[in-house]
Amino acid sequence: MAAPTARPPPKTVLRVAAISGSLRRASANTGLIRAAAEICRESIPGLHIDHVDISELPLLNTDLEAGGRFPPAVEAFRDKVRAADCFLFASPEYNYSISGPLKNALDWGSRPPNCWADRAAAMLSASGGSGGSRSQYHIRQVGVFLDIHFINRPEVFTKAHLPPRKFDADGNLIDSETKEQTNGGALLIRWTEQIVTNSKCESHILVDAP
Repeated sequence: MAAPTARPPPKTVLRVAAISGSLRRASANTGLIRAAAEICRESIPGLHIDHVDISELPLLNTDLEAGGRFPPAVEAFRDKVRAADCFLFASPEYNYSISGPLKNALDWGSRPPNCWADRAAAMLSASGGSGGSRSQYHIRQVGVFLDIHFINRPEVFTKAHLPPRKFDADGNLIDSETKEQTNGGALLIRWTEQIVTNSKCESHILVDAP
């Protein structure tokens, strides 16, 4: 039996590309991303969350892929996705499903070569009565084809419009219980990314035929 290949040393910093499915200035979902980034700065060393703005992405249209190149805004977005070690999605629920801006971003990132594949991801959502649960489950379905390894627990569904008040007028998270849920999701990104990294290394173990 051949010796297993050496595992690479763990990264000192994991870079998380965080994408909000809402384009509103005072978006609660963008507020969840800010809260997660703040939690990481204060209490989770080695996990750095970068908010990736998707507001400048054009609607998906393959006619825009002239000469094998994407529009500049799409190229910049894809570069940020490729550079990330893992992902954090925060999105409202639109008509029982994924928000249009987030679906557009997922689609642009999936254009060959797929930029999303084989990395861990977590989800947060702030929406109406369901807290965005149906949106999250549809995002998971899309992630199956994109080969994104979604964390299953905890599920963070924030019922943004029900008391107690959870966000201020600028979309900043002010509710302590929701902050605690966000903290749990951020911690699990790091744990799941390590699992994914280890599984990649294990897949390179060679066994000699008898």
